[in-house]
Amino acid sequence: MTKRDLVVRISSETGLIQEQVLDVVQKTLDYISEAVAQGKTVELRNFGVFEVKIRKARIGRNPNSPAKDVPIPPRAVVKFKPGKEMRDSVIKLTPEGEAKA
Repeated sequence: MTKRDLVVRISSETGLIQEQVLDVVQKTLDYISEAVAQGKTVELRNFGVFEVKIRKARIGRNPNSPAKDVPIPPRAVVKFKPGKEMRDSVIKLTPEGEAKA
């Protein structure tokens, strides 16, 4: 699903003009991005949590020359933890023959 698909769907369900819906969706995403960029945690109940985690420094390997170690510095990454409702909805996609986590 793209942002455009989301805007069209919300617009058709609410009767609002697509331009207005696009503005609201874009502002929402901008504010979430801004908060995460400041290192804040963004919690959307029944959806999930966006937070910044710091990855530790580690040693990697270049597949083209595996004998050579490549140092990878620590860096900040965005993590998303789905909420309970989303997690429960997604787990239903698990094929019956496979073990459930």
